[in-house]
Amino acid sequence: MINPLVSILIPFKDTAMYISECIRSILDQEYKNWEILAVNDHSKDHSLDIINNFAQDDARIHVLDNTGDGIIDALKLAYAYSRGDYITRMDSDDVMESNKLQVLVNALLTRGKGHVAIGQVRYFSDKGISNGYARYEDWLNQLTKLGANYSEIYKECVIPSPCWMLHRKDLELCGAFAHDRYPEDYDLTFRLYEKDIQCIPCNEILHQWRDYDSRTSRTSEHYAQNYFLDIKLHYFLKLDHEADRSLAIWGAGYKGKAVAKGLLEKGIHFYWLCDNPKKIGKHIYGKELVHYDQLSQLKNSQSIVTVANAEAQHMIKSYFSHLGKKNMKDYFFFC
Repeated sequence: MINPLVSILIPFKDTAMYISECIRSILDQEYKNWEILAVNDHSKDHSLDIINNFAQDDARIHVLDNTGDGIIDALKLAYAYSRGDYITRMDSDDVMESNKLQVLVNALLTRGKGHVAIGQVRYFSDKGISNGYARYEDWLNQLTKLGANYSEIYKECVIPSPCWMLHRKDLELCGAFAHDRYPEDYDLTFRLYEKDIQCIPCNEILHQWRDYDSRTSRTSEHYAQNYFLDIKLHYFLKLDHEADRSLAIWGAGYKGKAVAKGLLEKGIHFYWLCDNPKKIGKHIYGKELVHYDQLSQLKNSQSIVTVANAEAQHMIKSYFSHLGKKNMKDYFFFC
């Protein structure tokens, strides 16, 4: 398989301002053996006309209408019509670097099945990038540089949705797009983690990720914070929680309360740790908050950390290290 066919799945909805630039960046790829499965998700602007014009000039571009609703249904449809040995996604408002497909294909050809090829990303915007997105970009790229993405999987989505490539059989092994859980990219990332699909390190920026006010991840309810917390807790309990060990939550802010509520609803016992003198000894949802030094009294425990402050996280990591506890085995940062 010297030049495998790459299927590029592109759901699109009302991205007429950007979709031409997106498609041109694919046409300009150094790697030429690809097909596009572009799915119109009920656009109200002239996105469909634009992509149809490209399809008339290039037989590798196939345009479909979403028979369902939303990104997941669009991805299912695109995947059903795809023929490639390798599968990748693309956002219709983003831009590929000209070597993106070649780099990802080469990585998979070198490493073989059981791997996901990923690339570094760069955010761009007409209005400039916020500090939050800049920090996320740097954090994500540092993980990708080392291929250590899963080491912080419970913080945020550690594989960028429009910058990965998989062998079809590995995607099938992970359930492809059959799941209906949002955020869909985070859900797929957890399923790759579950099946031990290894991340291939990459030190190149391969994808330009556009940010703007009406971007789906900013406007859709499916990307609200509660969805992220639900998916984290779901996969933690499925993949990493050891029921015979004590469980503790560290932090009593919004995220700590949401996780605590989720555990209570599932009937899972836990200890609730806090370093805020005003909260220690208080009861929330009928659970008493205790000082974090109680953790040293819990033998063979696991901890979920919901504290977001960077300085506090550093202190917490030092405390766990003092207790001889290890990341992703004994403690898990949820933010």
